[in-house]
Formats: sequence, C-alpha cells, structure tokens
Amino acid sequence: MVILAATVAVAAFVQGSSGLGFALIVAPVAGLLDPTLVPVFVLASMIPLNLYVAWRERHSLDLRGASWITAARLAATPGGLILLWAVPDRSLGLFVGAATVLAAVVSLAAPAFTPGRGAYVAAGAVTGLTETATGVGGPPLALVYQHRPPAELRSTVAVCFLVGEVASLALLFATGQGSPAQLGWVALLLPALAGGAWLSRLVHHRFDARRMRLLVLVFALVSGAVLMLAP
Repeated sequence: MVILAATVAVAAFVQGSSGLGFALIVAPVAGLLDPTLVPVFVLASMIPLNLYVAWRERHSLDLRGASWITAARLAATPGGLILLWAVPDRSLGLFVGAATVLAAVVSLAAPAFTPGRGAYVAAGAVTGLTETATGVGGPPLALVYQHRPPAELRSTVAVCFLVGEVASLALLFATGQGSPAQLGWVALLLPALAGGAWLSRLVHHRFDARRMRLLVLVFALVSGAVLMLAP
C-alpha cells in the first residue's frame, strides 16, 4: 500500500507537469506488486488525473485533433481486447515496445511537422490497441504532439486519454476482465493521486517547447524499452 501510494503520487506529479508518464511509472510497479491490478487499476487511476489536467488547461485544447484521435481510439478498443486475449504478454510487450522505440528514433531525425488527420487517426488507433491491452498508451499521442506547445499537448492528450480510459474500462468490465476490488484500490489511493496532481500545478508552466520535445522522445524510448524488457 505504501509503495503503491508513493508511486501513484510521483506519477501524478510527473503527468500533471508534463502530460505524460503516469502509466509508464505505475504499470510496472503495480504489475510487480499484484499483476491483477494491470490494466484496470492503471486505467481507472488516470481518470481523475486527466479530468483535472484537461480542465486546468482547457483553453489550449486542440479540439480537431482530439476528435480524430478519439474516434480512432474508440474504434480500435475492441482490437486491444483481442490482443489481450490472443497474444502472450511477452510477445505483446516486445511488439509494442519495439514499435515505440522505432518511432522515437525516426522522430529524432525527422523535421518538425504539424500533425494532420492521418497522424491523428494512426495515433488514436495504436493507442486504442496498446492502452486497452497493457495500460500504456501515451507514446503515440506524445510523438504526434511533440512539436506543439506544451499546454496543447497536455490538454489534448488528457482529453483523449479520459475518453479512451472510460471506453476501455467499460469493455474490460463487460467482458469479465475487471473486478470491483481493483477499483477499491483506486479509491484508497485517491489522496496520493490528488497530492501529486496538486503539486504539479507549481511547475507545469515551466516546460518550454524544446524541453517538452526532449521529454517526449525520452519518454517514448524509455517506455518502449520497459515494455520490451518487462518479464
């Protein structure tokens, strides 16, 4: 309980500050402490956090991008459930991790770009697959918004996550992949989540575009490596 509370508080601070990282920090720790907590506990914990971030930075929301991403995300959610059933955990982690690392490496050499409908749809579809299956869906969205203002990234990613998490949880519970006990852990750890999110408001405005892009690329590389190396 103490370890999980500390992890959730740190993860909420990181995501509240940068818009990224909660699942990357919490999913491995939760998986080690109790594998049954993943992905339901991770997804449910992110709902209040993303609701807070989306409201705090609502004026920077990219509504067009969020709409395309969300539509593709919802369409791909059943595919994520199929992956969860059909693909061994090890193979799934290797595939998603390798694709994430490759995308980050390509981004290092690619020129700056403004995302369009194709990028939004692709990111939403990949997120729908990976987040439903593993609880980790941030890297595709982060890479799409790596050249946008930090506040736009935080608010848009939060809204996309929020809608997608509700859809994934509904599907997981409807198919027997979730239990009320997992939600009980979320309720117990709400104070830790709220504390980390509250502290993030003191530093979130200090991220400029250059630092945010570097953070996004490091986040993608690390998350990909974690997924590939996780047992």
